[in-house]
Amino acid sequence: MTGTSSHADRAVGDQGRKPTGPAVWSRDFGLFFAARAVAGLGDTMLPVALAAGLLQHGYGAGAVGLAMAATAAAFAGFVVFGGVIADRFDTRRLMIGADLVRVGTQALAATLFFSGHVVLWQICAIGFTNGVAGALFQPGVASTVRRLADDVQGANGVIRVAEACAQLAGPAVAGVLVGFASPGGVFATHATTYAVSALCLLLLRLPPRAPDDGPAPHRVSTFGADLVEGWREFRSRTWLWGVIAIWGLYMIAVSGPTVPLVATEVVQEHGPRAYGLVNSALGAGTVIGGLLALRLRPRRMLRAGAIALVGFGAFPASVGAGLGVPAMAAGAAVAGVGMAFWSVMWSTSVQTQVPAEALNRIHAYDVAGPLALMPVGQALAGPSAAVLGADHVLLVAGATSLVVCAALLSVPAIRDLVRADARPRTGGPA
Repeated sequence: MTGTSSHADRAVGDQGRKPTGPAVWSRDFGLFFAARAVAGLGDTMLPVALAAGLLQHGYGAGAVGLAMAATAAAFAGFVVFGGVIADRFDTRRLMIGADLVRVGTQALAATLFFSGHVVLWQICAIGFTNGVAGALFQPGVASTVRRLADDVQGANGVIRVAEACAQLAGPAVAGVLVGFASPGGVFATHATTYAVSALCLLLLRLPPRAPDDGPAPHRVSTFGADLVEGWREFRSRTWLWGVIAIWGLYMIAVSGPTVPLVATEVVQEHGPRAYGLVNSALGAGTVIGGLLALRLRPRRMLRAGAIALVGFGAFPASVGAGLGVPAMAAGAAVAGVGMAFWSVMWSTSVQTQVPAEALNRIHAYDVAGPLALMPVGQALAGPSAAVLGADHVLLVAGATSLVVCAALLSVPAIRDLVRADARPRTGGPA
């Protein structure tokens, strides 16, 4: 495939020499990492703040879901267009602008909750605006990692570990803030995290584009032409659209039903403390998976990631089988390891195998596809559980997880894709 990152080429050096792996950290990557880690911590606090705040003001669970759905729908609806915009303009400035918009919206939400004048449509409008801002921010993440890090896999690994730590700490911090400062305090803190992110992005300096990374982002083509070109780039890579197509089955039959049904089953059978323990085990496994991805350098990354992903089936299967809390926690930990390792292998493959001039658009397709299908799986979870029983649906989810892994491994373009920094400079298979 053409368009391989020059960073990867430098990591290989001479063809006959085994790469030692350049260091992950630099001043600019450290700033980017801080921006993602701090903003990610704030994002994990938001669901607690929304739920507590709306319930305190007399709204029900449906209102909480509507407020969250407003953000998700805006993000899913605009992220593909965000990818085109990110490929046409200065990515760093676009991300800073998106962060500053969210500083304003979350500060406004904090004001509403502090004042006690909370109107649902206003909260939904704020959430929708946040979703649009996120859709403009997210596509640039992939190309920024590629430009800042010589070791793209290592960079993705440390970011994944930070995300896992945020998922563990964020809800707990939000609970404390709600108790001591009201939900408005969480929204004010969330606004601050975006301000910190914007400051870090303002201070970092992206290196010039490498010669083989394609032209600078200012384009003479039309917006529509760039959108079509991005789709063609996406379709031309069998390994890319193959993974996303197979992943659709995963989102509908595995991830979608697992989240709500595991929560329901564990809380009903063992209580909320047991559910907290299982979630903590999932987070701990995710941290371990990210750390493993920092050290292991498989030549065929997607093959190794798909094999690791087999472990995810242990999570829904252990709950569906009615096992005890320790066994469910063990299943959750194994699932976290597998999912984190796959996530790093997949992100790194996309960031290093796709030409830089189309990377933001292709990353947008990568994000939009699963996001669009996740609600389908969640919506089908309840009716499926009513017909088959929640335990049977979870067992099917565990089995389907294995089917997904087998499907990934059955496609030659996926299982045989060679990592970009292990191929000769002349390129490799598309």
